[in-house]
Amino acid sequence: MQVAANKVVSFHYQLSETDGMLIEQTPEDQPAIYLHGHNNILPAMENAFVGKAEGDNFKIDLSPAQAYGESKADRQQRVPIKHLVQAKQRLRPGQIVQVNTAEGQFDARVIKVGKFNVDIDSNHPLAGMNLTFEILITDIRDATEEEIAHKHAHGPGGHQH
Repeated sequence: MQVAANKVVSFHYQLSETDGMLIEQTPEDQPAIYLHGHNNILPAMENAFVGKAEGDNFKIDLSPAQAYGESKADRQQRVPIKHLVQAKQRLRPGQIVQVNTAEGQFDARVIKVGKFNVDIDSNHPLAGMNLTFEILITDIRDATEEEIAHKHAHGPGGHQH
């Protein structure tokens, strides 16, 4: 069976910067799973899966534009610490925090911590990076009617949300 629309694909991956530094990988006993053709993974990745079969091992190199976009300087700002959900915790550079706004919460990475304010970056953590995914497809199956209706794959025993 090959990867095509409405197929549920299970796969292992290693994600690294193009220079080789490992960022993350799937646990050995827990592959990633997605419903093909429903925009559940990066579009450039989904295109690379088309026509592949169970057992295929391949590499996908993505530019920032194909992955999480360029890092934008205007996504960095100084906000009062009181606007952070974690305001009572000790904050440190690199930490991911939730910022309260009139439009709701959003995630940001702490750049610098002051006494009353914190400098944050709300770019995606992988924005601006050239990325390489090393993929091993472990299983391909037909999607259920429920999965197609919900537009995402369900894991063993029910939903995988």
